[in-house]
Order: sequence, then C-alpha cells, then structure tokens
Amino acid sequence: MIKILKLLFWDLKDRWGRLGYYNGILRTIPGRFGIELRSTVLSNFFSTCGEGVIIYEGVRFRGIHKLQVGNNVRIGVDNFIQASGGVILEDDVMLGPGVKIWTINHKFDDTNIPIYEQGYSYESVVIGKGCWLGANVFVLPGVHIPEGCVVTACSLVSKKKYPPYSILSGNPCRVIGRRTPVNEENSAR
Repeated sequence: MIKILKLLFWDLKDRWGRLGYYNGILRTIPGRFGIELRSTVLSNFFSTCGEGVIIYEGVRFRGIHKLQVGNNVRIGVDNFIQASGGVILEDDVMLGPGVKIWTINHKFDDTNIPIYEQGYSYESVVIGKGCWLGANVFVLPGVHIPEGCVVTACSLVSKKKYPPYSILSGNPCRVIGRRTPVNEENSAR
C-alpha cells in the first residue's frame, strides 16, 4: 500500500502526471458543463489553442503539450490523440467519434532486440483547415490531410499525397471524390 501511495504522490507532484488525473476525471463529465470544463482546463496544456474549441467526452491525449489547435475545432467523443510527435488541427476541423490520431511508432528494425526495447520514431500530423474526419478514422504518423478534405468513417489514413478538397475513404485511404470549393463553383457559372 505504501508503494502505491508513493506512486500517487510522484504522479501528483509532476505537471504531466497531474494532467493524466485531470484528463481521467474530466473526460467522464457529460453535457455542456463537461464540454466547457474540458475546453477550459485541457486547452491550457495545448501548445497553442484558438477560440471556440469544443472537446466532447471520452477524449484521451498523449503528448498534449505538442498539440496545436486552431479556431472552432471540434474534438469528438472518444477521440484518442497521440501528439508526442506533434499534431496541428487547423481552423474548423471536425473530428467524428472514435477518431485516433497517432504520431509515434515502435522501432522494430533489429530482430535481436525485443521491439519494446528499440525505442520510438515520431512524425507529425497536420489536419488542414475545414477537414472533417468521420467516425473511427485512424490517422497514421506523418500524414498531412490538406484543406477541405472529408475522410469517411472507418478509414485508415496513411502517409501519401492527397489533393485539397478530396473525399477520402478506405483502408488504405484513397481519393474517391472531390468537393468543389465555393469560389470555384461560382466562377464556373
């Protein structure tokens, strides 16, 4: 029992340890009160945070101090953002329920060393302005989703070049359509 209390003491003494407890408690609070509380408290730990950010219940963060969030971003129910390699969510990004964004991976090149002892590699992720990621999308390390893209539910987004305003779908993700930006639509008439 003493060992457990010592671990709790050291967790609470450390800023990032305290954050784990804050997030564990705050993520369970429902309703508008919970949204406001999470958005107010957790955004203080982000690298940068714009205005009008909404953080729904169940969200988990790792490396929260490397998360940059623009204006009017919606972080959906039960999202898991592993931002240790750096994540940028530009203005007006909307993440559906169950979205996972990952910036870290195990190194595994040396077959003589167990994978868990080989360390990690980190690659940043950028989700462009006005993107919408549907339910249960998984974004892998190193991905850049450009402005205006929509990613359909249950897609796995890997590192490759995607055009702006694309509709992306599948595992692996591929372009299945295109959204026409309003300014292009008006100029065609």
